Amino acid sequence: MGWTGADSTYSTSLPGGKRLWIYSDTFLGPVNPDLSRPMDVPFLRNSMIVQNGRKLTTIHGGTAAEPTTLLAPDDPTRWWWVGAGITLGGVLYQTVVEFGRTGDGPWDFAWMGNHLARMSVGRLNRVIDIRPLPSSIEVTWASWLQPIGNYLYIYGVEDLGASKYLHVARAAGRNPLGRWQYWTGSGWSTSEADSARVLEGVSNEYSVTPWRGQWLLVTQDTTELFSTKIVGYLGGSPTGPFTGKTLLYNTPETGLLGSYGNPNVFTYNPHVHPELSTDRKLVVSYNVNSFNGQDLYDDVTIYRGRFVDVNLA
Repeated sequence: MGWTGADSTYSTSLPGGKRLWIYSDTFLGPVNPDLSRPMDVPFLRNSMIVQNGRKLTTIHGGTAAEPTTLLAPDDPTRWWWVGAGITLGGVLYQTVVEFGRTGDGPWDFAWMGNHLARMSVGRLNRVIDIRPLPSSIEVTWASWLQPIGNYLYIYGVEDLGASKYLHVARAAGRNPLGRWQYWTGSGWSTSEADSARVLEGVSNEYSVTPWRGQWLLVTQDTTELFSTKIVGYLGGSPTGPFTGKTLLYNTPETGLLGSYGNPNVFTYNPHVHPELSTDRKLVVSYNVNSFNGQDLYDDVTIYRGRFVDVNLA
């Protein structure tokens, strides 16, 4: 059963020139001729797509006739959304973030912890194991993974609702299961409690990638409520400081004056796709959603990632 819409929109390279697309909340199933979707289509908390040239293969749990969420906790009242993933030695290391209900409303949920799933790149629907990741402070360590030297840098977000802060950790051996250290603002500590707030105003998902001898942070500007602005910062090191906020793109879909003419539509969580980018052109994705869930059934085009080319001088 095929993929028809999702968010998160991470990617990573696979052996043999293939590419893996990594998604959180996902719709499968048919699309009606008027571009609506039936109300009974499968809805999964996460999924993946393997791209081999023009061929796209959806990866999920269960069977083709009865698909289920690919990665799920044992507690049925909780769920996992996925973050950045990376392939090392034929194994996908996939960050997952656990959430649970705090009430009956659609937005009544809270972060519960961080985990890491390991999956063979040859059998992505089979999980090798799932291990806990550091979760002693309220930072979701899943926003971005970046190999640098002998380390894997792990970027997270401290989400306080109105304010969101970037945090940085690193794991030895370029492996997320290596020993973690946390950036304190002036050095590294083995205590997660020492992790420093590096920058305010990031989205829950963002990217930090090398660019012309510096480090480029691409994020939604969350200093503004329901912002349309995708912005970039530059840092002299992978821990920042990140300065020189620059507008890269205005998302056209948002709000009553946006392309849908719908006050409930919003955009969120952009990041760069390094394997598709150059130092002169960034390929950036972002997600589109609606505060009214019915909109996603009335028009399938809303809930799909967008890709833009950002040309750099």
